[in-house]
Amino acid sequence: MLLLRGGLVFDPSTPSSGVDGFVADVLFDGRGIVVEVGPNLDVDASRAEVHDVAGCWVVPGLVDLRAHLREPGQEYKEDLESGLAAAAAGGFTAVCAMPSTNPVNDNRAVTELIRARAASLGGTRVLPFGAITKGLRGEELAEMAELREAGCVGVTDDRRAVGAGLLRRALEYAATFGLVVMQHCEEPSLGGGLCVHEGAVSTRLGLRGMPRQSEEAAVARDVRVAELTGAPLHVAHVSSAGAVDVLREAKARGVRVTADVTPHHLTWTDEALVGYRTNAKVLPPLREASDRDALRAGVADGTLDCIATDHAPHAPLEKDCELDEAAPGMSGLETALPLVLRLVRDGHLPRARALEALGVAPAKVLGREARVLGGADVTVIDPALAWQVEAGALRSKGHNTLLLGEPVQGAARLTIVGGKVAFAR
Repeated sequence: MLLLRGGLVFDPSTPSSGVDGFVADVLFDGRGIVVEVGPNLDVDASRAEVHDVAGCWVVPGLVDLRAHLREPGQEYKEDLESGLAAAAAGGFTAVCAMPSTNPVNDNRAVTELIRARAASLGGTRVLPFGAITKGLRGEELAEMAELREAGCVGVTDDRRAVGAGLLRRALEYAATFGLVVMQHCEEPSLGGGLCVHEGAVSTRLGLRGMPRQSEEAAVARDVRVAELTGAPLHVAHVSSAGAVDVLREAKARGVRVTADVTPHHLTWTDEALVGYRTNAKVLPPLREASDRDALRAGVADGTLDCIATDHAPHAPLEKDCELDEAAPGMSGLETALPLVLRLVRDGHLPRARALEALGVAPAKVLGREARVLGGADVTVIDPALAWQVEAGALRSKGHNTLLLGEPVQGAARLTIVGGKVAFAR
């Protein structure tokens, strides 16, 4: 048995939890299931592993919808062992692994390899996404039935946008197997693939940029395709104010669309690129303050359902170079919580909504339920814990974050997966 003593419990399955939570003990039975939540539970301490979590928040396990774990084929950037260690340290009980591996996860063999390797490591769960198209080439649909049977929870071409006609077929095909279709929204003819926002900063730096309309035009098109099919669509890493408006209007019409945003797009703007800082080069690009503020409002009102890290670790040489040559992406599994909690402290996000966006909402996108009572995966968050982001202390191989060397506040105290402690601080 496992007992958590005196934490502030937030549990959507428990009506008394409310938006402000309630102080209670949480008891896992021998099967690893939470069987009781209540104040001052009478438990024989000699028969239970007891953790005093007073002052901490006890929440349904955090779920990350987008993480690049790199294995197989790119283990010099990250492997499943380091990536899952980083996820557990970040408070995530489950992560969705993107299919842009080498070879691409577009078939049963790769999916089964990833799942077997993750199972051998234990700890944070891996929920693989397969590719929408074979080889991520945007030409021919992958065998989704086979991917589903092998254990994929969804399909995506990761950072490549699938054309409207193929997207229609993908939505219809995936819906028959209960697979989530996740789409990177970008119009290639409008600066597609560029990792700098087109605006005053790109002009000052002398760099070609991608206008926000590249994303907004693609989101508008793709929600119409989803509306045509009636199938659910998930829009990944939204970065612009106009895209939030499109999604808000589509949801009001009843379109079955969900969306996520990254902690870095909620935190920084394209001003972070000044000085040609390669760790600020991400795809989609960091945009202007008006976009960032719209993203924050979109999370607060639920237009943007989830916060996903889009964890993209890179080797030092891939970032320690000229900005034009640098690989896009930011390492984020271990820093997502402090960034989101900073937004809560600064009044940009209600606490309950932030916690929902990190756990309950992404689980719902995947057709699952995240809960404390009756669940097996729980994250214990210490909102007051002060620490410094140092390369030597990160579990991920990727140290490409704008927070390197910076003090932050808030972290996972315990990450519990299947009733077992996967990480303890």
